[in-house]
Amino acid sequence: MPDDLREPYTSTQVAIVGGGGGVGASTAFNLLLRDEPYDVALIDRRPEMAVSHEMDLQQVVAQGASGSVRVGGLEDLAGAGIVVVTAAAPLTLNTSRMVYLDDNVRILREVTGALAAAPDWPGVLLVVTNPVDVLVTWAVGHTEIPRERVAGYTLNDSLRLRTALGEELGVAGHRVDAWMIGEHGDAAVALLERVRVDGVPISVGASQRAAALDWVRDWYARHVALDSGRSSTWTSGRGVARMVAALAHGDDEPWPASVVLEGEYGIDGVALSVPVTLGPGGVRAIHEWVLTAGEDAGLRRAAALVGAAAGELSAA
Repeated sequence: MPDDLREPYTSTQVAIVGGGGGVGASTAFNLLLRDEPYDVALIDRRPEMAVSHEMDLQQVVAQGASGSVRVGGLEDLAGAGIVVVTAAAPLTLNTSRMVYLDDNVRILREVTGALAAAPDWPGVLLVVTNPVDVLVTWAVGHTEIPRERVAGYTLNDSLRLRTALGEELGVAGHRVDAWMIGEHGDAAVALLERVRVDGVPISVGASQRAAALDWVRDWYARHVALDSGRSSTWTSGRGVARMVAALAHGDDEPWPASVVLEGEYGIDGVALSVPVTLGPGGVRAIHEWVLTAGEDAGLRRAAALVGAAAGELSAA
């Protein structure tokens, strides 16, 4: 990645497109609870929902939150250091996040169109909307925003693997360090040779691996089958707020994030979740970890899947 990334002049001004929804509002709530202050603008095509959350969150500010919150519009994107896109088509019973692609790319096109109207916008576009890898691929391929300033949120896959492994190992999930890379979906790749507990590498038995992977693979289907009309609101809100903080202030910790690869891992032109370092200006570095043959093959399958979906969008 470039060494001369510009420092966004408003990195703590955060615009949340989809701020009237569950994930967007949860992100705003978690940002307001952080020690460092953020100026949060809630943007939503349902203004009554944005106003409802803003009215509620004002009392979070009254309880000592460090930042501020207001309702905004697409015209506010030009002044934001970080634009978070959580807006999405309504949730339905389905078996794959790919069913939302056509509807959600239209939402992202509206966002990137507003950013294109702001000459030399220096901020970071953080895509949370699914299917995130295809949408990040599309955004970099169809805008002038450099790839280091477009990232996709994919932490939840790794969090679910840590939860599942914690159950199998008999330890709290927060003590487990385990990673999922590749596609945010069925083609995710579990890095089970890199599992650590309390920072110490451990070997995970075959039956424990199988049970943990089954739990993770089935999570989306089990959750969607509830027909609750909601996504992983609290997990995503917490994780996205942490990712915003890493983008705004720098973070030495590696993050799983979807970024367009340009030769890393031998893959070019598609976005996949890989370990990165984040900081002001976006993705500071992409880390190329050594993979097993099976992990490498899984990553290439994910790249083919994302590339094919992105290609269909381009051809449409």
